[in-house]
Formats: sequence, structure tokens, C-alpha cells
Amino acid sequence: MAALYDFDTVIDRRGTWCVQWDGVADRFGVDGLLPFTISDMDFATAPEVLAALRARLDHGVFGYTTWQQDDFRSAVAHWYATRYGTEVDTGQLVYGPSVLNQLSQLLQMWTAEGDGVVVHTPTYDGFRKAITGLGRELRGVPVGDEEALVRELARPDAKVLVLCSPHNPTGRVWTAAELTRMAELAERYGVAVVSDEIHADFVHEGHVHVPWTRVAGEGRWALISSGSKAFNFPALTGSYGLIGDPADRAGYLRRMETAEGLASPAVLSLTAHIAAYREGGPWLDAVRAYVAGNLGHVAERLSADLPELGWEPPQAGYLAWIDLRAAGVDDAELQRVLVERERVAIMGGAVYGAPGFVRLNVGCPRGKVERGVEALIRAVKAVTSSPSGV
Repeated sequence: MAALYDFDTVIDRRGTWCVQWDGVADRFGVDGLLPFTISDMDFATAPEVLAALRARLDHGVFGYTTWQQDDFRSAVAHWYATRYGTEVDTGQLVYGPSVLNQLSQLLQMWTAEGDGVVVHTPTYDGFRKAITGLGRELRGVPVGDEEALVRELARPDAKVLVLCSPHNPTGRVWTAAELTRMAELAERYGVAVVSDEIHADFVHEGHVHVPWTRVAGEGRWALISSGSKAFNFPALTGSYGLIGDPADRAGYLRRMETAEGLASPAVLSLTAHIAAYREGGPWLDAVRAYVAGNLGHVAERLSADLPELGWEPPQAGYLAWIDLRAAGVDDAELQRVLVERERVAIMGGAVYGAPGFVRLNVGCPRGKVERGVEALIRAVKAVTSSPSGV
């Protein structure tokens, strides 16, 4: 029987104003590279989402819109109940144009210039830009290093812990015990928590995502997320959050409606979220299984040709975070060979504060993954066998 969804057919994204494909020269300096970069997928979104968008387009009127209606709120509640066994208080819901915009608003509410903001390292570059761009001090703690986490949270000017759950770029899924411990520490030291859970819907088999609402204590906290990552519609914009404290929630909404002038959300984003959260579960399960197969292929090829890496697939996501340090790779030379000889664009770990790593996006048809991993293997062998990669 034919598969219900087709993830093998290539959809040409060139010429669609696509950052990953059309904007590759902006980061790598060369056009025409095969990209494995920014974290969106090369797949069309779920058919159920497309059908809902077409129906909304057919209506033809796109006036000012409100997110504060039951269709959206109940869809979010339904998703958390069915996916995570978690009851959501829809009275805590807020809306924003993106998770990074929400993060920026919360940092402005809960910190002042010069305050410390704690993040796990390696760090998603969007966090670094948001934190340092606001004049706050980014305080990095290695993933899994509780001693460093305690030390940084205990500093008097530490005001916010920005948690990426699951973690980007490593794909780490935090356990309930780890999250509970973070909540206890944050509350002890009076540090607010912003938990970015946009990658939560892509947790792989054998691991379980625990929403922050399940462990949050009495301190300040916010969970921010969006269906755009899992269902691949970031260009529609749109995200949502849950803010625990009523006064903080009212302050956030006031900022968005007055200072930011963002009272009306993008109606197509609302439409997409509702359809995804009500009807898109089977598609998401299928695409996640396909991506798991892609990650398995990467693991197989690296095990065969670069066994010294000991690489294993991440616990969540479609981003293969690969530690090349055991191969003794020079980052700059590797990037030169990847771009000039192999004609591929793969994100270097230095972008996330981790030289010696690469981040390979495998949210794409298997044939593209095969080309990417083979190019990476050849490039690593080239730069480790000859200092100049020739």
C-alpha cells in the first residue's frame, strides 16, 4: 500500500525568497550551494493545514483579527492534552509574531541593561542575538553541568534562565527530574524562566517532552512555542505563550497592543495552528518517522567512514549535531572544502559557540540527506589527510 504522505519527492524552493536556498550566499558568500542550514524543512506542510488555508483564502476578507477566541485557545489545549497529557490553562495564553519576539518582550519586562541571562551552551544563535542585542549579559553553562548552572543562577544580577526545551542545537530532551531541579533552583535564586519549546513536537521515540507548566513553581515563568517548526510554516509567522503570573501576563499583552502595535495577529497563522493542532497529528507522526530514518542514515554512514566520531542521532529534532573534534578537523579549512569543492552549505559549530562541530539539517528528502552526508565525509577526510584539503 502506498504511503499516505510523500516526503521523497523534491519540491523546488529556489526563487521563492527562501532563506535556506535563495539566501545561502548571505552566510556562505557563494550562490548555488546545496543547503543544510537554517532550521526549516523542505517538505510541504500537512495537507490538513493546506486545506484549511485554502478555505480561509477563499473567504477573501483579511481584516483585523483576534487570537482571543475559543477556536484557537481550545486547539492549543487539545494539542497539549493529546500530545503531552498536560492540561493547559487557556487563561494563561498570550500571542506573538515569533518565539524570539516573545523572548525579547519578556527580557525587556524582567531584566535591565547589564543583567545576566543564563543559557545552556552550545547556544542557539537567535538567543545570543536577542540577549546581547538588548544589552544584557549572556551567561553560558554547558548542557548537563549542574554545578555551573547553580553558580550562574546564584549570581545576584542573574535575572532570567532562557531554557531551550528540547535543546537546540544538541537535540537534548530534558528529563522531568532535570526540569524539576531547574525550577527549584530558579525559584531559590529568584530567577525567572523562559522555556522555548518550539522543538517539542519533534521528540523522537524513546524520549518524552515535559512542558514547563508541569514543573513550574511559584516564581516567574513563561512557556513560548509555535506550531511553525513541527508543521513547517514559519513564513506565516505566529507563536503563542503561557505566562504564569496574571500581572506579568497583563503587562505582556499591554506591551504587544500598545508599545509594539501588534494587537492583530496574522489570520493565516491562526488558521494553520488550529488545523495543525486539531487534525495534523498523523502527518506529524509520519514526518517525524521519516526524519528519524534520515538521522539513522547519517549515523550509519558516519559509523562506516568516520567511526572515531561515535555519533548517535539526537533525541529530538531534524538537526544532526555532529562532534568532529575526534577527527582533528580545522573548522575554517573544513568550511572551505565544503563550499569550494563539495558545493554544500553546512552550519559550522562556531555559530553556536562550539568550534569543532557542525549542524546538518536533515529535514528534507532522503536523496538530499545522502548527498549532504557524503559531502561531509569526503570533506572531513580531505582536510584530515592534507592540511590544505587538496
